Amino acid sequence: MTNTQNPSIKFWLALVRIPGVGPRAVQHLLGHFSIEQLFQASRGSLSDIGLNDKLIDAIQHPPWELVEQDLEWLACPENAALTIADDDYPAQLKEIPDAPPLLFVKGDLKLLNQAQIAMVGSRNPSTVGLQTAVEFAEAIAAAGYVVTSGMALGIDAASHQGALNVGGHTIAVAGTGLDRVYPARHKQLATEIAATGALVSEFPPGTVAKAGHFPRRNRIISGLCQGLLVVEAAQQSGSLITARLALEQNREVFAIPGSIHNPLARGCNALIRQGAKLVETVDDIFEELGQYNQSFKCIVSQLDQTALDLEQQNLLKLIPYSPITVDNLVQESGYSVEMVSSMLLFLELQGYIAAAAGGSYYRIQ
Repeated sequence: MTNTQNPSIKFWLALVRIPGVGPRAVQHLLGHFSIEQLFQASRGSLSDIGLNDKLIDAIQHPPWELVEQDLEWLACPENAALTIADDDYPAQLKEIPDAPPLLFVKGDLKLLNQAQIAMVGSRNPSTVGLQTAVEFAEAIAAAGYVVTSGMALGIDAASHQGALNVGGHTIAVAGTGLDRVYPARHKQLATEIAATGALVSEFPPGTVAKAGHFPRRNRIISGLCQGLLVVEAAQQSGSLITARLALEQNREVFAIPGSIHNPLARGCNALIRQGAKLVETVDDIFEELGQYNQSFKCIVSQLDQTALDLEQQNLLKLIPYSPITVDNLVQESGYSVEMVSSMLLFLELQGYIAAAAGGSYYRIQ
């Protein structure tokens, strides 16, 4: 973990505070100097690698007062920063051509290197779209993946909430400094995410929301994940930018189809026409990612047969890794409501299933 005890961190903080120095410029600079050497380099040596006078002035007179503010933020125990030179910088993200040189993190650093599925979609989704996002996120988190999104209104927020509902982990990538929450109404959501997951940003504390920040944020969302799921998106949705970035980064892209009459489905349907994987259940994602193994398909054969009677085993076979309602289980099993409810309670207490929002259940082992 990079923190205030790292003697070089002040130079990394200074570097990302210099206007006009993006990830590719940082790569160029660090190809010629170490991070410490950069701020001690002569004007001539900086000019020799092609820097203009304005950039040389900025490097030789960095905003140390802002760096001090950043160091104060990092002094809080839940806050940290990762440089691209650190061993625990997320390996997936390091693969992309414009990886952020510095990541600010509030929460659990270890999650950044765990397997992630990103979820994005409309800021103004339908009721069905919201529920779909929650249910998919619940199932994805219950299967052990980290759910990653951008904490925007709509599908993003529903995805984070779905992961939280089942006690799973979620990462929110922000387009502001982590001392701010955008949109402001998500302050409580951000607090909950930071408590068990992580908030991440390439922008230093104090950075306000600007339109140009969000496409930059989107490349981090897609860069961190193994696969990206678009739940609901109009044809001009910003989610499609994230999907395009994911494809460029060689990530799997998934999309949930919708009615040809629904404007919010047109973006997803277009992605599917362009080669995104059509998704109807969460199992479609797991299969494509190569994580869908026999323990998911044949869970009953691996159970302690003395723990469950025949009826309980039969009911468990009907419960998928995505939420299913009690009514559906009654209909599919042919058992009475009372019998199904009793068995669900037993299966939950034994750790085979978990409850989801709306009186639904899903399998967890």
